[in-house]
Amino acid sequence: MKSLTPADAISSRMSVRAFTEEGVSKETIIKLLNLAARAPSGTNTQPWKVYVLEGEKLQDLCNQVCTAYDSIAANPELAKEFKPAYDYYPTKWFSPYIDRRRENGWGLYGLLGITKGDKDKMHAQHRKNFAAFGAPICLFFTIDKELGKGSMLDYGMFLQNFMIAARGEGLDTCPQAAWNDYSKMILPFIGAADNEMLVCGMALGYADQSEIVNTFHTPRVGAEEFTTWIT
Repeated sequence: MKSLTPADAISSRMSVRAFTEEGVSKETIIKLLNLAARAPSGTNTQPWKVYVLEGEKLQDLCNQVCTAYDSIAANPELAKEFKPAYDYYPTKWFSPYIDRRRENGWGLYGLLGITKGDKDKMHAQHRKNFAAFGAPICLFFTIDKELGKGSMLDYGMFLQNFMIAARGEGLDTCPQAAWNDYSKMILPFIGAADNEMLVCGMALGYADQSEIVNTFHTPRVGAEEFTTWIT
């Protein structure tokens, strides 16, 4: 594969939602994690902790979470048993963020032929999160509960480093907050300590270019729209 420039690695990064079965070596993952760990962190706290799942262990976890997800669909009252440790999204949506969320959601669903009100197809598509979109590797990232909000900012830079480094190796990723609802199942499964909180999961592998879902690219607001010059 031709090496990507940093700019190309950044601009070509996207959330891939269909992967091939081709594996990723442990050596490559270690390389990516070491690169990611060059992210800055306040007073060099390095708040990240990573669990890498593959093979039968990954399939076992996926099966358990998919079963829980299906059970909630059949009985919505069960959703009360599954809550994330922190609010990733706002409790009340407002513009312009709700508009971007809708544009993203209906853009993806429209591409897949899923129309408003088609709950079965929506369920099936969202369920693919919990199969790691077919990726051979899924990483789970945790943080000590006692650390502050600044450490979550540090963590974001670590995650971005990992995703860009993966693109440099010809790999693709999908960062997934969807797993967070099932942290009470995931944390004991991966052997996390009581002081750990799930930050997110991330699918890793090679994008399946034959799948239409991987032609979906989200738009971005231009710098002129979110930047104010003070002179």
